[in-house]
Amino acid sequence: MRRSVAWAFRCLALRRLAAGLIVVALCAGAISQARADELARANAAYVRGDYIGAVKLLTPLALRGNAGAQAFLGFMYENGYGAPQAYDTAADLYVQAAARGNPFGQAMLGLMYDKGHGVPQDFVLAYKWLNLAAARAPQRERDYFLRLRNAVASKMSPAQISAGQRLALLWAPGRP
Repeated sequence: MRRSVAWAFRCLALRRLAAGLIVVALCAGAISQARADELARANAAYVRGDYIGAVKLLTPLALRGNAGAQAFLGFMYENGYGAPQAYDTAADLYVQAAARGNPFGQAMLGLMYDKGHGVPQDFVLAYKWLNLAAARAPQRERDYFLRLRNAVASKMSPAQISAGQRLALLWAPGRP
């Protein structure tokens, strides 16, 4: 008798735990959907030419660690759309997005290193980030990122290209 009561309590506890995990998963999905909606609204504001509105929508997302918002907001700061042009801020946002594995953030960071905007000019790091962007991007963007990477490679020695490739191979998300 005692075993069946204990067994019943364990089953009940496991059911409650499972129900709690399902609720958490559903809430996380709803939060992700809400962030995606905010990112879509920011993109729509950008397309309309409402750059200040786009920056206002992107900033809270970027501060919460949304890599897509960080890369997009970095682009806004780099070009002075809806915010003062600030290469340092743009580079910082691109670093955060790139470290999270966002291909656009990686490519833009690579271009910042190529030009020396907001960061010291470094062709090896430019090559690394453009190589990673090309590897992670969807097909329609991959070819463009490869062309950018190859343009940077045309300014580099074979040893520098090898160093850039090695850095890209050693990189893992979460590490700039």
